[in-house]
Amino acid sequence: MTNLANIFSLETVLSLFALLFAITIHEAAHAWAAMKKGDPTAAAMGRVSLNPLAHIDPIGTVLLPLMLRIAGAPVFGWAKPVMVNPRNLRHPRRDNLWISFAGPAANMTAAAVSLVLILVVKAVQPGTIGFLARFLRGDQQLHAGIYPLEGLVLVLFFFILVNTYLAVFNLIPVHPLDGSGVLSGLLSDRAAAAYDNLRPYGIFIVMGLIVLGLLRVIIGPILDIIGRIIFL
Repeated sequence: MTNLANIFSLETVLSLFALLFAITIHEAAHAWAAMKKGDPTAAAMGRVSLNPLAHIDPIGTVLLPLMLRIAGAPVFGWAKPVMVNPRNLRHPRRDNLWISFAGPAANMTAAAVSLVLILVVKAVQPGTIGFLARFLRGDQQLHAGIYPLEGLVLVLFFFILVNTYLAVFNLIPVHPLDGSGVLSGLLSDRAAAAYDNLRPYGIFIVMGLIVLGLLRVIIGPILDIIGRIIFL
């Protein structure tokens, strides 16, 4: 159990800020893709927006991340789901593939752009990477005279971390995650119908994957590569 100082630490603020940004672009991308594929439902609800207020879910965006932080666990959460009416889609299963993939793709793009920006800052002021390394080792005090670029690197690093987690997690091909829509769109009609029979058990499978720590097994090598790119 962490104390109040840790709960409201700079790391917590950065994590929550990055999560809010990540889920906003994730859901906005879903809504935009649905609109492009012929379904205006989400657009009519104001979900094609980068305004976080359009996507916040009281439990998934606010309560759960705070509870995880209080428990000392990594910050994670979700936004209100984007509503899609398959009757408006020209090719429902194929179009749903792209709608499902749009959210993780937005997060992967955000993580990639943030990584490139960190490398640009590193080239301009190499000392910022040393500051980031010290911060991650536990020296999380902002000393007087901190340069703006060091603060920028911190924000970008948490953008990379949270967006990568969100993208990888959502691409797991289990309902209700986005990966299930992607996989269903790639299967034949017969195989997709058989796969859809697993839908009622999806949430239990996801919970099992989390409890068993398989998400860390999947994302660990990815984060290791990102770390090597940043710190080498």
